[in-house]
Amino acid sequence: MGKKRKYTEEWLADVERVLDFVPSPEESKVHEESVKVTITLSKKSVEFFKAEASKHNTRYLRIIRQLLDTYVARVTSKRLAAFAGTQPDLEQIPRRR
Repeated sequence: MGKKRKYTEEWLADVERVLDFVPSPEESKVHEESVKVTITLSKKSVEFFKAEASKHNTRYLRIIRQLLDTYVARVTSKRLAAFAGTQPDLEQIPRRR
């Protein structure tokens, strides 16, 4: 074993109290309810998503999920904007490049 440590009662430094900044589990809930589905993709597509996931250190299924969620949000916003007509100057969702 190593050397024994000797503890003292002296004050080490000025301490600054920091408020708790970690959100509660209810506040940090970022995932929507999900539904499991089975789809058939081409081998080329799966290889592409796996390569992209490897570059970004994430799972390829997460990238596919984000792609689909982004597509749905984009199409939905366009349809709502066209349907409503009350906000003709509605800004389009910015595209990632």
